[in-house]
Amino acid sequence: SLISHIHDVFLWVYLQAFTIMDQNRDGFIDKNDLRDTFAALGRLNVKQEEIDEMLKEASGPINFTVFLTMFGEKLKGADPEETILSAFKVFDPEGKGILKKEFVTEMLTTQADRFSAEEMEQMFTAFPPDAVGNLDYRNLVHVITHGEEKDQE
Repeated sequence: SLISHIHDVFLWVYLQAFTIMDQNRDGFIDKNDLRDTFAALGRLNVKQEEIDEMLKEASGPINFTVFLTMFGEKLKGADPEETILSAFKVFDPEGKGILKKEFVTEMLTTQADRFSAEEMEQMFTAFPPDAVGNLDYRNLVHVITHGEEKDQE
């Protein structure tokens, strides 16, 4: 179904986040990776204790599975809508709430559990992009987490 397919997309989004954080590309996130990730995000004065604290949350070396589990723990009881939105925000650093239709198509047809052309069509019928081809992912996420009814006051 479309929903389970979209779930696979989130896994892929988290994999991208992991890949971005694994700065030295060794399949694990360590102290240096975290420091480099913070630096890339413009935070240059992160305290060593802060980094140690983050690493302490994992029972051992942080590979992708551990990373997902850590996220899972953090997300228990969290609002699924916020969770999924934060995954999309990886690709929308300016927080505009939209992604280019081409980018979404590229992402969904080439990665993870690939969407077929028919599934892409279904998705864009359900969530039509605007005139310039932007997809409102906030609306998409709202419908995924709350069902169809949106803002029917």
